[in-house]
Amino acid sequence: MTKQPGRVTAAESNEAAVDAAIPNGRPAPAPGAAVLALLALGWLTAMLWSTREAITSASAGITAISLSAFALPGVISAALVAGAAMALAGGNLLARRYGDWVTLRFVGAIGVGMVVGLAAALAINLTYFDTSITNVIAGTTAAAAVIGGAIAGARSAPTVGAVVTAALGTLLFVVAFSQARDPLFDLFGAGDSQESMVNAAKWVSRTESLIAGLLAGLLVFGYLAWARRRAVRRDPATPALRWPAYLLAGAGPGLLLLVAEVIIRIGGRSLLDLASALSEADAVAQTSLGTSRVDNGIWVLFVGALTALIAFGRTLGPAHTDDDEPDSPAEADEPADAVETDPAR
Repeated sequence: MTKQPGRVTAAESNEAAVDAAIPNGRPAPAPGAAVLALLALGWLTAMLWSTREAITSASAGITAISLSAFALPGVISAALVAGAAMALAGGNLLARRYGDWVTLRFVGAIGVGMVVGLAAALAINLTYFDTSITNVIAGTTAAAAVIGGAIAGARSAPTVGAVVTAALGTLLFVVAFSQARDPLFDLFGAGDSQESMVNAAKWVSRTESLIAGLLAGLLVFGYLAWARRRAVRRDPATPALRWPAYLLAGAGPGLLLLVAEVIIRIGGRSLLDLASALSEADAVAQTSLGTSRVDNGIWVLFVGALTALIAFGRTLGPAHTDDDEPDSPAEADEPADAVETDPAR
């Protein structure tokens, strides 16, 4: 069959739709990835430096093992986010040069995560005391950075960027929230009894997790909305993200916190066991802190997902159905009270 002039086949129509959705065959990048990478690296550097200062402090009055166990979660979370942020920036560079090659993007993300992890492990081994504890921190930090890089190798770069932005904001909020713990303890009725202290600690932890989840969801929605505006300016035919993307991105920071907890309990198991063996109080403290971190991750996961989804839902207009359209122009012009009635009925 010959092709008639001016006639477009179905295959050409599909190709045109794909080209319109992804200009030049390239995926939408994650906006601000370079800034996110710098902020995440700065946060990881701050966590490594503060941990070193705490361990080497002679006036702390606590053993290096206990201090290392307390500082390990902050370092691992920072390494996970830093690996993801650096891999995201590297993925943007690869996408601009080579287009939408999923395998290359994933391998490159893992490679960037390995570089970040090796650099962090080298910094720990060179600046910390040369002990078995140092090796545990270095190895677990490197593993967290590699896993963060692998997470950043996902197909949708804007979604990963939203997760990294919200996770970094959540980590910063947790540190800032520590300044409000004492007033909140008094507000929730912490007294001289142990029971009142435990109850107040639970409410303080829930308040922190709730606010962190709300912040994470709002940051996710704000980032995705910003990415959407940039993508539309780049190509007006770019399809909008559907609600599952907002739901998954909103849950992303909580998922990262839970992944960090898994890394801590597997890679840092020997350090946590040493800290728990120091005394009964240390064992109770490590168990309580581990449970609190898991609860915090779950709260951030669900609250962040619901917040991002609700914020996205508020941007949607009313649904338009076929019932709202008139069947004919005559019906559209006919007033509602002019309907004829049958006297016999």
